[in-house]
Amino acid sequence: MNEKNKIIVEATPYFIDAQSFPNEGRYVFAYTIAITNAGAVPAKLMSRHWLITDSNGKIQEVRGDGVIGEQPYLKPGETFRYTSGAMIETPVGTMQGTYTLRTDDGDYFNAPIPQFTLSIPRTLH
Repeated sequence: MNEKNKIIVEATPYFIDAQSFPNEGRYVFAYTIAITNAGAVPAKLMSRHWLITDSNGKIQEVRGDGVIGEQPYLKPGETFRYTSGAMIETPVGTMQGTYTLRTDDGDYFNAPIPQFTLSIPRTLH
C-alpha cells in the first residue's frame, strides 16, 4: 500500500446481552467501525470481506457491497463511522477482514481491517 491510498480502520466492539442467549449458543456483538482516509486521494468503499471466528474455530465468511447499505466516498482526512453486528456461538471470538476501495481514477486497493476481539464482559482480562 502506498501513501496515496492509505486507509486506517479502527473497531470498537461491545456485547449485546439483551439479544444473546448463552444456553442456545447465541452471543450477539455490535461493533462501531471508523474508516479514515489518511491518504492523498479520495476513495470510495466498494465492498467488504469479513472473517468472523468463534473460539471453537468456526469461521463465518461475509462478503458484500459497501457497508450498512452504503458505499461511502472519503476525501483525504475524512472519517466514516458505522455500527453493525455479528453473532457467534461462543463467548469469545475475533473479527478481521478487508475493505476494497476505488480511487477516482479507477484504481482498486484493499484496506486491511485489523483483527479485534469479541468477548462478553469479564471473560478476558
